Amino acid sequence: METNKIKNIINNTYVKYGLILLAGLLLGWLIFGDSSGKSNTEQTKNQTKVQIWTCAMHPQIKQNKPGKCPICGMDLIPLKTSGSSNESIDPNTIQLSKEAVVLANIQTIVIGHQQPEKDIQLYGTIQPDERLSQSQASHVSGRIEKLYVNFTGEIVKQGQIIASVYSPDLLNAQQELLEAIKMTSVQPALIQAAHEKLRLLKMTDDQIMKIEQSGKVSPYIDINSDVSGIIINKRVNQGDYINQGTIFFDVANLSRVWAMFDAYEVDLPFLNVGDKIDYTLQAIPGKTFSGRITFIDPVLDKDTRTAKVRVETTNNNLQLKPEMYANAVVKANLNQFGNDLVIPKSAVLWTGKRSIVYIKQPHMEIPTFLLREVELGPSLGDAYIVLSGLKNGEEIVFNGAFAIDASAQLEGKRSMMNNGTSKPVSDHKEHNMSDMNKKQTINN
Repeated sequence: METNKIKNIINNTYVKYGLILLAGLLLGWLIFGDSSGKSNTEQTKNQTKVQIWTCAMHPQIKQNKPGKCPICGMDLIPLKTSGSSNESIDPNTIQLSKEAVVLANIQTIVIGHQQPEKDIQLYGTIQPDERLSQSQASHVSGRIEKLYVNFTGEIVKQGQIIASVYSPDLLNAQQELLEAIKMTSVQPALIQAAHEKLRLLKMTDDQIMKIEQSGKVSPYIDINSDVSGIIINKRVNQGDYINQGTIFFDVANLSRVWAMFDAYEVDLPFLNVGDKIDYTLQAIPGKTFSGRITFIDPVLDKDTRTAKVRVETTNNNLQLKPEMYANAVVKANLNQFGNDLVIPKSAVLWTGKRSIVYIKQPHMEIPTFLLREVELGPSLGDAYIVLSGLKNGEEIVFNGAFAIDASAQLEGKRSMMNNGTSKPVSDHKEHNMSDMNKKQTINN
């Protein structure tokens, strides 16, 4: 009877569905419940393992849970939330997520050997060729009666009359000639001496002959230009009294000019006589002039710490004018450094005596960077020659190195500010006591 009752209960439709439902719930709990719990536990353990909390003001403080900084009392901030770790990597490496690399615009480049070439910027002006500049002087003493060249910049030609001078000395020399003619039979040498004196006063043989034939003398003499060129400095005016040797004008021949550049002392070792220079003028945009260095001043200017570098240029059409501004670029081959490594200037972080770069570690799933100290050679403008510290084929950071260094400082690892000599804080109580002692000392 009891067996039949049990069979009737089991055969009941509602009871069947109820048993099936219970069996399903039990099976689901056994399969998913325990696995989910285990997974959550492992995830929590892993997160706890890699999550580090630090103080923004005291990066040496590291804890595995949030809280307050034991030194300043600030809230700790998460330092690293990477979901993976590699125990074999250098402990001084910096790992950043791919998102952080993109946000910080971190860019890298593979370095290699190349023939270094230094671009040297030079600034200067156009100047007259000193060898072609002359001074027009007076050959007699007297007064300027008429000045035919009246302003700076005027062009004069050789033999052109530039002034008329009243000269008592010239008048006396002419009278001596006439007296010497009268005494030719007694003192024939006097006439030769009189001729020579007039020649020294720049009178021509034709003028001397006319005086002998006419017997008339004149106190006026025309001053002729000895050279051709442009008046660059006018020193006298009409009516001035002058002496023998007084300079009328400074005349420059601008058919050939100098481009005079100032070179800093740090660039002088890379400049040599004969090097080619390409330069441009602000007054003539779009045109490039070329020349070669003909002279480097061996003496530095004590105020500007520069030396003059001279380039000679022909100027047949007088297009180049004195005092025009010139900008030059010299490409100097640094043969003494051979086939060396060259890195971008933006890759270097300066820390006083140290020069550091960040190298991207190869074969890492997470972007990983390591600080490296390097020894630099000469600057190449936007790059440096590396004397030691790097190898051919290494990948270095040339943009965003400051962001990596900031992360290293927060983690208390080697950085621009930390050369690896500082020790992390191991006993927070000692630091608290030290701060208390400092405060008491200040108060006292």
